[in-house]
Amino acid sequence: MAGEQRAGGRGEARDPPAASVRVLQSLRGKICAAKNLLPYPGPNKMRDCFCTVNLDQEEIFRTKVVEKSLNPLFGEDFYFEIPRTFHNLSFYIYDKSVLQRDLRIGKVSIKKEDLYRYVGEEPWFPLQPIDSNSEVQGKVHLELKLNELITDNGSVQQLMVHILECEGLPLVNGQSCDAYATVSLVGPSRNDQKKTKVKKKTSNPQFNEKFYFEVTRSSSYTKKSQFQVEEEDIEKLEVRVDLWNNGNLGQSFLGEIRISVNVLRNDSVHKAWYLLQPKDNGSKSSKYDDLGSLRLSICYTEDYVLSSDYYIPLRSLVIKSPDVQPVSASAGFILGEVCRDKYDAVLPLVRLLLHHQKLVPFVSAIAQLDLNDTQEANTIFRGNSLATRCLDETMKLVGDHYLKVTLKHVIDEICDSPKPCELDPVRLKEGENVDNHKDNLRYYVDKVFSCIVKSSMSCPTVMCDVFSSLRHMAVKQFPNDPHVQYSAVSSFVFLRFFAAAIVSPHSFHLRPHHPFQEVPKSRILTLISKTIQTLGSVGSLSKSKSSNFKEPFMCDFFKMFDEETYTSAVKKFLEEISSSTESKEPSGVSQSVILKEGDMYKRAQGRNRIGKKNFKKRWFSLTNREFSYHKQKDKDPVFSVPIKNVMAVEKLDESAFNKNNMFQVIFCEKPLYIQASNCVEANEWIEILNRVSLRNQRRLNKFHPSAFVNGSWLCCKAPQESGAGCRPCTIDVPADVALDIDGDRECERIYSLFSKNIAKLHKMEEACGTIAVYQGPQEEHNDYHFTIEDSVETFKTLTQIKTVIEKLNEPHDRHKKRSINAKYGSQENPIVGKGS
Repeated sequence: MAGEQRAGGRGEARDPPAASVRVLQSLRGKICAAKNLLPYPGPNKMRDCFCTVNLDQEEIFRTKVVEKSLNPLFGEDFYFEIPRTFHNLSFYIYDKSVLQRDLRIGKVSIKKEDLYRYVGEEPWFPLQPIDSNSEVQGKVHLELKLNELITDNGSVQQLMVHILECEGLPLVNGQSCDAYATVSLVGPSRNDQKKTKVKKKTSNPQFNEKFYFEVTRSSSYTKKSQFQVEEEDIEKLEVRVDLWNNGNLGQSFLGEIRISVNVLRNDSVHKAWYLLQPKDNGSKSSKYDDLGSLRLSICYTEDYVLSSDYYIPLRSLVIKSPDVQPVSASAGFILGEVCRDKYDAVLPLVRLLLHHQKLVPFVSAIAQLDLNDTQEANTIFRGNSLATRCLDETMKLVGDHYLKVTLKHVIDEICDSPKPCELDPVRLKEGENVDNHKDNLRYYVDKVFSCIVKSSMSCPTVMCDVFSSLRHMAVKQFPNDPHVQYSAVSSFVFLRFFAAAIVSPHSFHLRPHHPFQEVPKSRILTLISKTIQTLGSVGSLSKSKSSNFKEPFMCDFFKMFDEETYTSAVKKFLEEISSSTESKEPSGVSQSVILKEGDMYKRAQGRNRIGKKNFKKRWFSLTNREFSYHKQKDKDPVFSVPIKNVMAVEKLDESAFNKNNMFQVIFCEKPLYIQASNCVEANEWIEILNRVSLRNQRRLNKFHPSAFVNGSWLCCKAPQESGAGCRPCTIDVPADVALDIDGDRECERIYSLFSKNIAKLHKMEEACGTIAVYQGPQEEHNDYHFTIEDSVETFKTLTQIKTVIEKLNEPHDRHKKRSINAKYGSQENPIVGKGS
């Protein structure tokens, strides 16, 4: 398909060039909880805690604040596409302060190469102390050279240290560094130090400065055939390079490297990249106070995506899964069987099948397996099976627009102007009126409920088709239960979709993630979600729905609702979204829907002067119709551009304005230059802007990666501001704009999962052989807990999977071999630790 052709490139299937391999990184996980945090040193021992996620020293996510606790329960999921290289993934626990700077309590830092150890686990990590001298990132490129100078007094042995450049230095207080380096030659009785010039506002300073140090002297010169430094001198001397930020409030340490002059023992020239290390290489005592622990779930993935032709056999095998009889013998189902966490299998499987219009029959087929094992109608689709997880992911993927049309305006009203709704007597503050709170909560619940039950015409066709299939299968399975046709659908659309989106709107893209001062709002959303979940359940009318609540105050509140009236509205809604969709078109498509919003900095348009005052903080909003910025949220736009006029969205070189994480939106007038808060946020804005504008007829083929300043482009020095660009525009944006599916990447993920679980595939083959030979009931002889209905068909599919994986191993091995061959000390593979 077109999306795959574009995403995968055009390399030949037999031996593609290295450029055809895309390395795509992603990070998924959960910040679960902290425990036994160090108490606050005062009469009130409690802390108001939050946690951040950092790539090296760049913050990319933070949780909400958990008030007054030394054992905070965060429970926040995160997912990021990582757009750059990194070396450490860190989690910091902070104590929120209103008047002072937030206090960092402790951290968990994991090297990138160690992340694989924690896949599928939820371990407790001990918090480590935070030392500003150990918070480093970046690398240094330098050259060492030994010279012999002949003077009137004899020979002088001279060491030249050439500081070429640095790369990837951290942001300091959100801004690029004013970096400089000190270069020292250190020995038992000497410490000679020199200093570079300061390079302002850059994370990639270009120094290109040389420094000379006298190493040894001799009283007379004796000609030698080959210059050598005495061994004892080499072993005692080392070069030390320290990086510093020359900030307004003083100097701050950025990292150091130490290189023994012994590296020149066999060669008079040494040139390499070095990874910056903590001060004294972090060699402090490991003894420290118990700061507490942090529980984390981490799944880091690195996909090596080949060109499309490579994936043809695997793609064909997976997308025919709905047609395999029985479905338990299909490649899609087997993927779910061999993965330890079914969620790993669900993500690529749903996307690939949806991309090829095969999702509905597959979900229907595997849902029938669940029904076959369900004994009672009131437990229908209660478990976390492959079927329920596939449908969860489907709703989240295709229902994004539906949720925004249906609930976003109500969620915004609740979060922007929250009314007190607390009903728990323990949480009520002195003087608060619980009856007023009930009325406020009833108002919100009724408004949300009304929006949901009137939204059937906006429900995506894919969801309606799946719901229709589930409804009919449930009736067929339990013909004597009049409510099962409704509960089969409500258990998904209310419990797993609407209720989940209400309690966590940022996870469903209904709200920007603003963690601070969200505690009262989170509580309101939780109470609304609980009520909506109960109102949406359809079961036996002989049992009151209020019994679903554990809390007495919620049971009392629910008595305000006429159950029969709400149940009737729910049934009507469920019938509408589970009916035939042959002639149905979602009515919400023509509406303006907010796709993404948040604070960023924009450069004032029309000015040639570069400076801090040219950048202003604005609230940006992207809908399916226009892109705009505002002085503040909910204010009229200061500037807007129709999506149809967007000609390109591209990253901006740091050299343009000496700022990181910048991108440009190019339209018929001057480009709009924007700075995001971090690399992940910048990448998300670029991707979504490209998706909504990709089919514009006036899209550019080339662009300028820098700015037009003082009569010329900084990138190519061209004098014409309106001239053609000097760099090709990004072309690897998925062509499936509506769903953002990269078919080749999903195939790569499926290959990776099968490859990692090849041992389980072998065990499944053995189980098939045992069943075929024994010819008895499989449950008596299946020691591997696999679902095998037809051992012959399953064995056949397993053989095909193994053949496909073996063929894909060859190009992957070639690529890994090329990667391993990167020279130690190169820019791609910098030296770590002390060079010697």
